Amino acid sequence: MMTFFLSSVSLLMATGLAALFSRKGSLIAVAGCILAAILGLIPVLASLFTSAAFTLRIGWNVPFGAFSLEIDPLSAFFLLPVFLLSPLAALYGQAYLQNQGGHAKSWFFWNSLVASMAVLVAARNAVLFLVAWEIMSLCSFFLVVCEHRHAESRRAGWIYLVSTHLGTAFIVALFLLLGNSAHSFDFNEFIRSGIVSSPAATLLFFLSVVGFGTKAGFVPFHVWLPEAHPAAPSHVSALMSGVMIKMGIYGLVRTLTFFNAYPFSWAAVLIAVGALSGILGVLFAIAQHDVKRLLAYHSVENIGIITLGLGTGLLGTSLQLPFVAVIGFAGGLLHVLNHAVFKSLLFLGAGAVALRAGPRDMDRLGGLLKRMPRTGIAFFIGAAAIAGVPPLNGFVSELLIFYAGFDGIVAGSVPVVAATVAAVAALGLIGGLAVACFTKVFGIVFLGEPRSREAEQAHEADALMTVPMLVLASLCGIIALASPLILRVFKGILPGLTHLSAAECSFRLDRAAHTLEGFLAAAAAVIVMATALVWARRRLLSGRSQTVVVTWDCGYVKPSASMQYTSSSFAQPLVDLFGSILRTHKHLEAPAGHFPSIGSMRTHTADIFRRLLFDPLFAAVQHALIMGHFLQHGRIHLYVLYIALTLLILLAVKLQ
Repeated sequence: MMTFFLSSVSLLMATGLAALFSRKGSLIAVAGCILAAILGLIPVLASLFTSAAFTLRIGWNVPFGAFSLEIDPLSAFFLLPVFLLSPLAALYGQAYLQNQGGHAKSWFFWNSLVASMAVLVAARNAVLFLVAWEIMSLCSFFLVVCEHRHAESRRAGWIYLVSTHLGTAFIVALFLLLGNSAHSFDFNEFIRSGIVSSPAATLLFFLSVVGFGTKAGFVPFHVWLPEAHPAAPSHVSALMSGVMIKMGIYGLVRTLTFFNAYPFSWAAVLIAVGALSGILGVLFAIAQHDVKRLLAYHSVENIGIITLGLGTGLLGTSLQLPFVAVIGFAGGLLHVLNHAVFKSLLFLGAGAVALRAGPRDMDRLGGLLKRMPRTGIAFFIGAAAIAGVPPLNGFVSELLIFYAGFDGIVAGSVPVVAATVAAVAALGLIGGLAVACFTKVFGIVFLGEPRSREAEQAHEADALMTVPMLVLASLCGIIALASPLILRVFKGILPGLTHLSAAECSFRLDRAAHTLEGFLAAAAAVIVMATALVWARRRLLSGRSQTVVVTWDCGYVKPSASMQYTSSSFAQPLVDLFGSILRTHKHLEAPAGHFPSIGSMRTHTADIFRRLLFDPLFAAVQHALIMGHFLQHGRIHLYVLYIALTLLILLAVKLQ
């Protein structure tokens, strides 16, 4: 099976290199990505359905390193979105970039990014893991700055590069501590080293949360997401948000498997981080006008939901509540897959809108459902899925987290009740705000009347762009319907996280699967009833004369597009309610006189963590570096002296 995996990675790299030197490099790279995904899915599906692990280890002339790979059920689960979404996004990107004027060379970084993520998830050596992690970070940086002629893209790229390397510093420290204790950088040796059950374990957990959480987008380390996603091409945003940020979740989950016990405080930390990320992510999303920036904040929100699930699972494991542990982890991990599908769909839809209707500013769009029906329907399904509307996939994973939380509340222990009530309340608030946010997005972008000439002249995207969106929209329903079967895949994953036997995990998963079957049956009955009512209405109205009239126009003889809700006006009640958190700036030009001709209101919501935390921090670092600029004077003999002094200091430290 590992032959298929290595063939997949090799094909990605070979076709990526071909893209640099061939006139048809984009076609070669896209074809290679599709074929590589097919090859890669063979061992992935085999591991998921048989719970088998496939291993490969090759000698490597790198200090402390080894080319050690393994596809176990946990790795296979995270490889599934890599090989499932990358070919769909590549097909979309082929048409998208042609309309944008090419960027054929970017396909080298695309295929390299997919290959690095695949190797990263399969790596079983810390050095190999870090090499793949760095390649992933650099490739995604070059994809973010693909449109480097725009200052926005360059600025977003540098913010991303600085953020990701700050997180990498914590990951390096994590692996150095583990390697120093285990005298090896192999993952299997970390478990045997003993440090994972010592007081130092809390430090390791903290390093993993900060290091991997920076890539995942935990608040307050999320500041790169709303900058990078709007600047990158839409298919790149889809892959980064749908797949790449999940590498941070994978790193955190893989690190948890090194520990043989979880203190209650760790669960409390993850629940708090998940609640903070989820609530603030959706609040900042509601206040945005740019569709892609709004979706970027929703990535922060959904990472918060995933973390709430992981925190609930950690809570159940630490307090020996098997059902809470199993279903909490299952809900969080299933949301990884669900978010990959519907968030990729939404970014592809936003890209099609920006390409065919002009601006990403929602206040200049409107009425696109008539002009872009396939894109509109696909976007609607993605919006309903991310808002947790049944019977789509987002509802299923959130339901599992609710299920685990309510079971924890019933357990009755004060710490459990407090933590699970916080998780359930946060998830409920997140879900309600998400519904409001995507009601705003879909209503303003796709319904009503066009607010600009570009929106009025919009037309449907190319087939290569709409087909991947429709496939992903279909998956939102298919995953939900198949969720009772998908839950059984976790039988090979959860024993390593919950420290329960496979039989115990299987029993709890079967119980949850039966519950899901009941909910899905009820949802199916509602859909059948609604379909029957629609059919009956059409049957009753057939043959009768029907007239079409305008919606109630509030007494206006000729309503115009300017009378519609804007993004700001729709969100105003919620933005004002949470004004102390959002700190939204408003610029109001009130109408004056009996016959006013001018009146407008503009709002802007900056990220408070960037403005109050990171901007001052980076300014202080820049000031400190400027103060030390005198050391860089161009005199080589003094540079040699610096090196000699450094060596003497290191020697003195070593001799002590």
